[in-house]
Amino acid sequence: MKRFEVSVAGADEQDAVDARVTPTGSLENLSQQEVDRLLDSSRGGLYELYRRCSLAVLNAGGETDDARAIFERYADFDIRVVRQAWGVKLELRNAPAAAFVDGRMIRGIQEHLFAVLRDVLYIHGEVYEHGSVELTESQGITNAVYRVLRNAGLLRPRVRPDIVVCWGGHSISREEYDYTKRVGYELGLRGLNVCTGCGPGAMKGPMKGATIGHSKQRIAGGRYIGLTEPGIVAAEPPNAIVNQLVILPDIEKRLEAFVRTGHGIVVFPGGAGTAEEILYLLGILLDPANEAQPIPVVFTGPAGSEEYFRRIDAFLARTLGPQAAQCYRIVTGDPAEVAREMLRGMDAVREYRRRTSDAYNYNWTLAIPRELQQPFEPTHETMAALEIRRDHPPHQLAAELRRAFSGIVTGNVKEPGIRMIEERGPFELHGDRELLEPLGELLASFVRQGRMRIGGDYRPCYRIVT
Repeated sequence: MKRFEVSVAGADEQDAVDARVTPTGSLENLSQQEVDRLLDSSRGGLYELYRRCSLAVLNAGGETDDARAIFERYADFDIRVVRQAWGVKLELRNAPAAAFVDGRMIRGIQEHLFAVLRDVLYIHGEVYEHGSVELTESQGITNAVYRVLRNAGLLRPRVRPDIVVCWGGHSISREEYDYTKRVGYELGLRGLNVCTGCGPGAMKGPMKGATIGHSKQRIAGGRYIGLTEPGIVAAEPPNAIVNQLVILPDIEKRLEAFVRTGHGIVVFPGGAGTAEEILYLLGILLDPANEAQPIPVVFTGPAGSEEYFRRIDAFLARTLGPQAAQCYRIVTGDPAEVAREMLRGMDAVREYRRRTSDAYNYNWTLAIPRELQQPFEPTHETMAALEIRRDHPPHQLAAELRRAFSGIVTGNVKEPGIRMIEERGPFELHGDRELLEPLGELLASFVRQGRMRIGGDYRPCYRIVT
């Protein structure tokens, strides 16, 4: 367990405070090159990326998912690495006061702050600079994801499959949130650990429930894993329960980390981001190369959520075909059955990994198409150029639809996307009418149900052109 020394200047009843944070443990020493890279504010430097990710972590618990609003509110926030004879110290200026209690930084936020430091340095030093050539190849990308997770201490050897990935929206109803907690509780009672996108809503609820289940079973080492990436961390900052936080380079590598480290997947109600995750997963499971892979997948929500999943199910059937429904099971209003389904799935995963001599902690044999691994940069041009057409095989069409939803997430909550929409209007989506119509219907239902953004009126960042 790392220890931290924190001193705060004037933290009483302020919106922002100054603080000095001293880590001990593996991050107490940084090379001069690492410090220089963190403080370099030039185009190729890391300072702005490091600053924004750190601010997002410090703003955990905020009531907005508008990344630009967060950055504007704390426009004068600054973080500096100060070298001293005995190591390094972080100096914070105008940091969110909510990260402190009685003049001391909250311990979980301290840990998350240094996870940002660890991952930003490793990604740009060991992955991008030393492995840039590998990132053009599929296996190289898979190796890069592995190295980031290993460096963060996430991949534990000789541990039986027990990680359940939970996906779902950050903007959900109270009833849906309480249901995610009940599912997490049932998972915890059965000794299963939880991995989510680490934000609020359906990402926080399962972790909160699992803590109680683990406590009742006297499981002291419960794991509450949060995987995020720089583009989304401000809109969905890590919740306080996360005890293993990892920053991946981009959304594609974050999604690959989910499916290679998780042993089962539970999907709660959500919006465009959840649809993106579902389509990413189906782009893998519908690939003939993965026909033998046992990955238990359950779509679930409280009683009354049947209509939501009926729409999801109908959309997938109309776009990807009836075979898509064979990849998942829908369970509503029964948290215990969801947990039992995951537990049964763990047995199949363990047997398959043993038979194929694959690792329990990282699914090397899972084939992920290159089109799902390559970073997609949403712009008006790339969104309009998406080929949402029936002549694609189902797994390739799923990958193309995944990009469409990724662009909508960018336009909804990511700062660059918000600015693009303001300057040039909505993204346009083109393709076959028989595919765009169910896509438009699903998106419209998300808007009606308030699943696109937290609070306020929502103005669509997309336009369906048929």
